[in-house]
Amino acid sequence: MDGVSDPIDRALLNDWQRDFPVTSRPFAVLAGALGTTEADVIARLRRKAEAGQITRVGATCSPNTISASTLAAIAAPDHRIEEVAAIIGAEPGVNHSYLRENEWNLWFVATGPDRAHIDAALARIARKARLRVLDLPLVRPFNLDLGFSLRGAAQSRPVLPPPDASAIAPGDRAIMQALMQGLPLEETPYGTIAHRLGRSEPELMARIRRLSDAHIISRLGVIVRHRALGWRSNAMVVWDLPHDAITKAGPALAAQPGVTLCYERRPVEGIWPYRLYSMIHARSRADALAALEAAAARPELAGAPHLALFSNRCFKQTGALVAEERTSA
Repeated sequence: MDGVSDPIDRALLNDWQRDFPVTSRPFAVLAGALGTTEADVIARLRRKAEAGQITRVGATCSPNTISASTLAAIAAPDHRIEEVAAIIGAEPGVNHSYLRENEWNLWFVATGPDRAHIDAALARIARKARLRVLDLPLVRPFNLDLGFSLRGAAQSRPVLPPPDASAIAPGDRAIMQALMQGLPLEETPYGTIAHRLGRSEPELMARIRRLSDAHIISRLGVIVRHRALGWRSNAMVVWDLPHDAITKAGPALAAQPGVTLCYERRPVEGIWPYRLYSMIHARSRADALAALEAAAARPELAGAPHLALFSNRCFKQTGALVAEERTSA
């Protein structure tokens, strides 16, 4: 883990990417597990945020539950990459934006309170960039956990059950937006958020637990910047498989060690035929290609055409936009 030689820092960034405590003083819980003090844990996380090694301590959200999202791509000419990337990044709802090795080279995730918000954002980007935007909506998720081991060993995680949208209650959108922005790095972060939202701390924590149990919150914990921590060879691998075949191939690929994301998206007829997507994060291109080779050898994927789109640059990485600014419900 580049730049993280201290064993407490290593454990903090690796072991607390998920299952973060929902209790009045969560950093004290971490301190007890790590053999240090609450103040030290908070200070370490602040330093990691300032160094760009973590984005926040907060939540990731199951897509298209309490909010909407889509993956999109633009084929930008080489001489316009910086210009078009700036146009994409200027949209508040864009929370991830990468340069990848493909003709369709600028890839981004657009998020918002609803699909109409996303449609408007994509239209603005297309108009300002004067380029076509591929809209690739989610069809089925298989693994959207977004966390991965920083200790060097590829791991697989069980595929979670689908989120239960019936758990969403009035006011949850504002809670989710606060968690997307990140917990305040202070002794009582949930109390601070509760005060800001005009709710009690016990009530807020009860709602967070309910949203986690329902898998609306897909992960609560330390959100790391993998590139800043040495995991710089990252590929989005797209697979050309029919919808019916993905029913078996998707869960198999999601369970493959080294695969950190896996989902089905709608293709664009005549332009982009790929339906099944997966992410591989590795320290080197050789390691990433080895993980891809192992995945491609699975019987469910045997012979499936695929492309590995390696990431060359990250332009933006923030929490998703769940609610418009000043929205409280």
